[in-house]
Amino acid sequence: MSTLQPFVDAPAAGGRKTDANPEGKGVSGFLRDWSDSKPSGVVVKSRHNVLAEFFTSMLVLSAKFQFRPRVGAAYYLYWIDDAWSLSLIAPEEWSEERRAAFAGTCELQQDMTWTIVPSERLATETPVSAAVGNFYDAFVGKLDSDLALEDILPSHVSGLPYFQRLYASALSRSLRATIVLGDQAATSCRDWLGVLPRRQDVLPAPSAA
Repeated sequence: MSTLQPFVDAPAAGGRKTDANPEGKGVSGFLRDWSDSKPSGVVVKSRHNVLAEFFTSMLVLSAKFQFRPRVGAAYYLYWIDDAWSLSLIAPEEWSEERRAAFAGTCELQQDMTWTIVPSERLATETPVSAAVGNFYDAFVGKLDSDLALEDILPSHVSGLPYFQRLYASALSRSLRATIVLGDQAATSCRDWLGVLPRRQDVLPAPSAA
């Protein structure tokens, strides 16, 4: 299923943290990665844009990948075997079966949020579009809370692999800074729900030419 389960189970920002680097990369390696993933260029954004970027970033970070993402590089999101996968391989380089699983082209921004240029396949009813819709519904469910938005950000998600966990933390730092800059702190998630993009707009498919 396409859910936010690893993120839902994450402790709040002030909760107890487990070993931040169980893969054994070493303290110096982890500190270098932490520094390299520091958000830059954080600016004030509308609540609508904050939620849209929160959604797209969580969708990307729920995917499986085993590489270090680079700012500005293109990555490709697929729905394969009932799970999200982020790949270096473009859909035209794969089989038709894999092309049918393509959701969109993803790019990591300097502020550590992710953008997605969606596939045209999202304009029709497919397993990929259904998976995006299911993820959206889970996202809405997570926002159905009296907690402030900054309290549900993925500060540390022990159940995720190293790079997903590292960049989930970077996303949290970025969105938290944006929320503070915009004087939007301590606003409940339910209040934010009022400006959440509609299901069909949060990841709109491009119009056919």
